[in-house]
Amino acid sequence: MRVSTATSSCSDSRVFTVVVQGYGLTQQRNAERSITVPFSRLQTLMKSISQLGGKVISVTAGPEALTEPAAKPAAKAKAPAKPAAAAVHHADVPVNLYKPKNPFIGTVTENYSLLAEGAIGRVNHITFDLSGGDPQLHYVEGQSIGIIPDGEDANGKPHKLRLYSIASTRHGDNMAGNTVSLCVRQLQYEKEGETINGVCSSFLCDIEPGAKVKITGPVGKEMLLPADEDANVIMLATGTGIAPMRTYLRRMFEPTEREKNDWHFKGKAWLFMGAPTTANLLYDADFEHYQSQFPENFRYTKAISREQQNAKGGRMYIQDRVSENAEEIFSWIENPKTHVYMCGLRGMEPGIDEAMTAAAAAKGIAWHELRPQLKKAERWHVETY
Repeated sequence: MRVSTATSSCSDSRVFTVVVQGYGLTQQRNAERSITVPFSRLQTLMKSISQLGGKVISVTAGPEALTEPAAKPAAKAKAPAKPAAAAVHHADVPVNLYKPKNPFIGTVTENYSLLAEGAIGRVNHITFDLSGGDPQLHYVEGQSIGIIPDGEDANGKPHKLRLYSIASTRHGDNMAGNTVSLCVRQLQYEKEGETINGVCSSFLCDIEPGAKVKITGPVGKEMLLPADEDANVIMLATGTGIAPMRTYLRRMFEPTEREKNDWHFKGKAWLFMGAPTTANLLYDADFEHYQSQFPENFRYTKAISREQQNAKGGRMYIQDRVSENAEEIFSWIENPKTHVYMCGLRGMEPGIDEAMTAAAAAKGIAWHELRPQLKKAERWHVETY
């Protein structure tokens, strides 16, 4: 059943009650239940019910029934208008403004370590000036850019680009809208007894302010934030996978960002961050500050593998934190306003899947069936490498 609001004269302040059957994640799934939502959330709820296999019994607003018979064709639904600064529609997202054959030449403005003393490895925060481009190189939160390192490969050809998740909001760290920042870990591995340094990551970690860098993109629409100020956001990150999460949290909680965007986050955000040591936690002070300033809206849960133990006495990984909080996580996911974002090394996915599978099974849910449904509903976002 489809419900049209295209011809309704209701204002955003109206409240609707949707009676639905077969919708939910626990014992509620087989029962008939009522869900009350404001007008601004009605179409999102209807889409979620449809994609998760629910059946709408009725939709009412006060004494007026808005339910249309299934046999009648419904007019195409239109979401209520929102301020332009708040909305991020896929068609409006910039993609490939600059390509490898004609990259933008950016200038490094700063490059500093993000790690505390005693940390493992090397991770830097690097910012580039994007001024002077035609077109202007701009982006939105959740996108990536490509970097083409200087020099040539073993065959004498220019190095190929590497993609990095953007770690700054569209306004940049300086809020002037003309910079982009990356969070880069230097890749190192052993081969035949020799330490090999990653080409592009070493190039970036070593680069000096004032240097010129070839930049491509932006690319990516998988990790975009919902436009809804009342959305709930669960973030699962390891290492430099924190980059897009930093953009979301700055957009949500930095006062200047909120003012510039005319977008005031009112939902709940929950960050699960994995790191080997406390010294390896990236942007930790910022996240602690957000938690202290917005305790009703933000939770910050850490998994520090070499310093904390899980329930079995082993190392504490992010999947262990997911298992510990599985019941509450599922209560969030049951809400159609909740989005889940995962970013980090591809190796984190099996552990998260295992934790979610066990948590779902305890509630009689098949995770392998639910996950693609969430993906289809654009509520499950993954970017691993």
